Amino acid sequence: MTQQLIEAMTVASEAVRKWPAKKVHIFHHNDADGLSSGAILTRAFERQEFEIKRLCLEKPYPQLLKKVFEDKGALIVFTDMAGRIAPLISDLNRGRNLTLILDHHVAHPATDPLVYNLDPDLFGLKGDRDISASTTCYLFARTMDPANCDLAHIAAIGAVGDGFFVDGRLVSENREAAFEATRQGKLKITADATGEQYYLKSSNQPILLEALARELDILGAAGYLEGGPEVGIRVCLEGKSVNSDRMAARLKEIKEKAFNAEILRIKQGGLQKTSHIQWFHVRDRFAPMGVKMIGVFCEANKNAGFFDSDKYIAGFQMIPDKIPRYGHLTLQAVNISMRAPAPLEDKIKKGIARALNTFLPEATDRMGGFSDACHRLAAATMIAIGKEEDLIRKMNEMLFEQETASE
Repeated sequence: MTQQLIEAMTVASEAVRKWPAKKVHIFHHNDADGLSSGAILTRAFERQEFEIKRLCLEKPYPQLLKKVFEDKGALIVFTDMAGRIAPLISDLNRGRNLTLILDHHVAHPATDPLVYNLDPDLFGLKGDRDISASTTCYLFARTMDPANCDLAHIAAIGAVGDGFFVDGRLVSENREAAFEATRQGKLKITADATGEQYYLKSSNQPILLEALARELDILGAAGYLEGGPEVGIRVCLEGKSVNSDRMAARLKEIKEKAFNAEILRIKQGGLQKTSHIQWFHVRDRFAPMGVKMIGVFCEANKNAGFFDSDKYIAGFQMIPDKIPRYGHLTLQAVNISMRAPAPLEDKIKKGIARALNTFLPEATDRMGGFSDACHRLAAATMIAIGKEEDLIRKMNEMLFEQETASE
């Protein structure tokens, strides 16, 4: 599986080497994995003397993609997104630009020969267990030039940030990246009864990767509209600083205040329920934080007592019509993010309950929305304002039909 992926990456890296443009457009996500991925690609392409143009996206919005692919002769790279929409990207590209997709979500093959979908999902690796987007980027960077193996520690940051462990440990390609960073003396791994802890070595004291990843999530998601992703990229490449610590601390206060207020609102009757789904809508109450925060909220509170343990959790947040460092984009949409409480999550892992990526994207597509990056246990899509309740009803119908069919 991995060898086939490396072979495909070798072909793509050769295409990059032969491509006449020496400027690369990198589009990356804004969580710890997305920022780590963006950092790895930035350093790898810099070493190849490419001019870097980088844009952090919460989603690869179709309206934005149409503008991006008006270009011709460009080198375009998407990471931690776009694996599922490779056919759409192929239709937009039509052989005009060299395009790479370095995602790790459930994917579809590209239909344009100049669109290289290097999502490991297409090569038998699971993006919610074996490999993060950052590790995918690390493998590609190492394929471009073996000297890029020194970026393994950044891959480990993203892998830990995505939190996909088996018995408390990184596995498969994520684990190999962590071991490589350990061999280089940049990472330390300790074991305990719950699994393993991963520490980044520094000039002062070791930094727990889990804590560092949480800080990157805060910078990239809570600080999305005010330059947080760029600060996060610098943290990945250069290390923490007084300024990054100060910004993360301020954003954490904003997040905790907004989250506490929303928890109180839910406890006071702000939660709606169907037979299979419990849902709420924060509208713009999380502003000025980015829409990734609704997923962060659901993840942080999925096992809290105010949620039913046997129902899927869905949260909605308004998407602003603005992309930092890009400008205005008319979206008129909301983001829905879903999680599952621990008992339901366990059923998903055992195949007893439906995984989020088996019904949320399909329901979203049926409602005319847009879906891209979804995992079994964490998923998010977008839909037009006003269609929130219709989407909940559609998903509930699908879950009810599945339940009835299995009886």
